[in-house]
Amino acid sequence: MAAPAGNTLRRALWLDSVDRRLRPHLPPSLAAHARLANLERGRLVFVVDAPVWHAKLRLASPQILDAARSLGLDVAEVVVKTTPPVAPPGQSTRKAIPMSAAAQKDLQAALASLKNPDPTGSD
Repeated sequence: MAAPAGNTLRRALWLDSVDRRLRPHLPPSLAAHARLANLERGRLVFVVDAPVWHAKLRLASPQILDAARSLGLDVAEVVVKTTPPVAPPGQSTRKAIPMSAAAQKDLQAALASLKNPDPTGSD
């Protein structure tokens, strides 16, 4: 945790702590879709995963500001940004497209050629 990299890590841990303290003050349906991203110049910056949550968080801004002030934070504004959800590691957001029979046959032929190289050295 030595500077300067330690400062970034300490800031991230502090923001996570503030996020966990503010989360109970969010409407229950919104809490799973919003995350505190930053606190800068008196602004709480939240990231949400869809426009509908953006609107709901904006409506809840007065309560969030009151909760943040009760924690001792000097805040005057809530900023909301929308970003696509991030898939947890090991999970793909795209569904696999089945391979056609022709593509599967060609792939098998390519793999077989790698396992059994041509002894004459020609292609």
